[in-house]
Amino acid sequence: MTDATRPRIEGTVTVRDGRRLGFAEFGAPKGRAIVWMHGTPGARRQVPEEARRFALEHDLRIVGIDRPGIGSSTSHLYDSIFGFTDDLALVLDCLGIDDFAAIGLSGGGPYALAAGVAFPERVVALGILGGVAPTIGRDAIDGGLVALGAHLRPLLSLGRIPIGMGLTLVVRTVRPLASPLLDLYARLSPEGDRRLLQRPEFKAMFLDDLLNGSRKQLTAPMADLLLFTRHWGFDVADVKVPVRWWHGDADHIIPFAHGEHVVARLPEARLVAMPGESHLGGLGVSREVLPALLEVWDAR
Repeated sequence: MTDATRPRIEGTVTVRDGRRLGFAEFGAPKGRAIVWMHGTPGARRQVPEEARRFALEHDLRIVGIDRPGIGSSTSHLYDSIFGFTDDLALVLDCLGIDDFAAIGLSGGGPYALAAGVAFPERVVALGILGGVAPTIGRDAIDGGLVALGAHLRPLLSLGRIPIGMGLTLVVRTVRPLASPLLDLYARLSPEGDRRLLQRPEFKAMFLDDLLNGSRKQLTAPMADLLLFTRHWGFDVADVKVPVRWWHGDADHIIPFAHGEHVVARLPEARLVAMPGESHLGGLGVSREVLPALLEVWDAR
């Protein structure tokens, strides 16, 4: 990570009920906006180096937004994933963003889809990278770790905050060991993710994002898991904007079949299979994802 690709600006925006959401901007200050929805876990800096450089080279403004319970964002549990869009609208208006494309990684995928439903006149395209699929309702599909979370829903409902506080304490305690622990995780990961995590720029991005995002609190992953097991507040067919969906065919966390399942239900979507890639594979193809979204934008 270089000085040029570090966040250009960071801060918080006041949303409903006096709560705050954190954000980080990369790239050009007045370029076309790409709203980046981080994974679970993750935070506003979970934007790969290649995407940051592409933004600088192509006059793009990438904005990463913390969900509630990450870093300086106020902890909060929405009734459904769609509830996030009311707060998102306030952040976008505060930052002067009108039309935009959105990218959702893994757990950020449902939030990006929700934005497409909430702002069909403003969202020009959505890029989903190994996104989570619904676990209940007409769009539900079984399998994967999120489905396991559905069985733990009572525990998540009761223990969301204490578990999140425990995670925060654990991350703070192991901060000095963060780098070797990430190396250990990489060695235990499938080949596709291991290749990615062994790249110095990706390792630096993950460490920076994890340690910054968990600096004050880390309750967001628990809230995400709970909301994934509820109805999202919209049906997949409600997403009318163009969607491009990248998914590794060796994904060990969210099965490739989940991507196929959701894309088949989206009115205007294309599935891009990534042979041999696992869950983090979408982070390694920024120079494919961003041009694809810009192509849709230009054809508007």
